[in-house]
Amino acid sequence: VQLQASGGGLVQAGASLRLACAASGRTFSGGNMGWFRQSPGKEREFVAGMRLSGGHAIYANSVKDRFTISRDYAKSTVFLQMNSLKPEDTAVYYCATSPRGILSSLRVPSEYTYWGQGTLVTVSS
Repeated sequence: VQLQASGGGLVQAGASLRLACAASGRTFSGGNMGWFRQSPGKEREFVAGMRLSGGHAIYANSVKDRFTISRDYAKSTVFLQMNSLKPEDTAVYYCATSPRGILSSLRVPSEYTYWGQGTLVTVSS
């Protein structure tokens, strides 16, 4: 499985961005997809995740009501719509997937098998 993340960029606070994560190779329709982010000097943190079977999604408290995860099965792509961006959202964003669609695993980086290369989001104040 290969994951290609895209859509990052430099925006001002309050703006929106949509990240995309395109999967190729063997994909897991019943697994989990997640978005994580990492800022310099900080650990990788969970942002949003979805169990692909059924579409159940969860979010970190810091992005709830601002970010939305969605998927396009036909294109094997998962999106992260990010609205009302804040400077503290600045990070490299990674997408990841796991063949196991376990809800309790959505927030845990070690539960994901495949990772994309990351896309940088910079939010200026």
